[in-house]
Amino acid sequence: MHPSVKIFSGTSSSYLAEQIAKSFGKTLGDVKIQKFSDGEFQPVFNESIRGDYVFLVQSTNAPSDNLMELLMMIDAARRASAGYITAVIPYYGFARQDRKDKPRVSIASKLVANLLTKAGANRVMTMDLHAPQIQGFFDIPVDHLDSSAIFIPYIEKLKIENLTFASPDVGSTNRVREVAKYFEAEMVICDKQRKRANEVAGMTVIGDVTGRNVVLIDDICDTAGTLSKSAAMLKEKGALSVRAFCTHPVLSGNAYQNIENSVLEELVVCDTLPLKQNVSKIKVVPTAELFAIAIRNTFENKSISSLFIHSQLNK
Repeated sequence: MHPSVKIFSGTSSSYLAEQIAKSFGKTLGDVKIQKFSDGEFQPVFNESIRGDYVFLVQSTNAPSDNLMELLMMIDAARRASAGYITAVIPYYGFARQDRKDKPRVSIASKLVANLLTKAGANRVMTMDLHAPQIQGFFDIPVDHLDSSAIFIPYIEKLKIENLTFASPDVGSTNRVREVAKYFEAEMVICDKQRKRANEVAGMTVIGDVTGRNVVLIDDICDTAGTLSKSAAMLKEKGALSVRAFCTHPVLSGNAYQNIENSVLEELVVCDTLPLKQNVSKIKVVPTAELFAIAIRNTFENKSISSLFIHSQLNK
């Protein structure tokens, strides 16, 4: 028998996994997460996966149970003689801890890469890592999908005039520059200084936004504090309108309230994480088709470079 593709979901990404499987043309595989009374859990595959290409869909957002669940699913698949195991991680948690920016801290994103590999993953598929160089933490192949393949068509449909793209911090400049280049548009940078994590001390705009319609682009929206402050400052500097595109809607703390009360026209996010509330300003764009194509091309040993931003830029 030839190996087949089987797609399974962890607890945190069940809706997205269903949509990916549907786009692929399969039903979601049968896996159950058994729970013990003390909170311990155990993934169990209720069908044979011997020799198959197994794709395990799970975002590793907080709490850390989501990461542990994915690791145990990988381990279970390996012990069940799966032919090839791909961890499909729409949102790669702990990615913000990608370097030693102060003494005596963990490089957690490297630790997670080690754990995934040690558990038995043969490949990782993810979207918009906080820093692209995290791919180098892995000694197995990483398919790094880019949300620009989804955001660019959305922005094109808006037909915005006097368009300027903005980076909410210096770290996102490369990401924003490539999209600005695609639209042959100008770019500005919002330079922020932090007191501590999730708290911005000060911010300045590098560039002119007078009379411009500004699009902010970032990978993660957590408390939405930076986004709200950036939008307000851009309006103060003369922007006609401000909207934001963020891949991963972490949206913790007062995020939903911050967005609703902000000057943003809209916040467009991907469905890599489920929303906890419905807010009129937040629009969700689907990623299932992109992941399904990547899964199919991986299984058929075809290139997936057409799904990366660099191919989108070659108009």
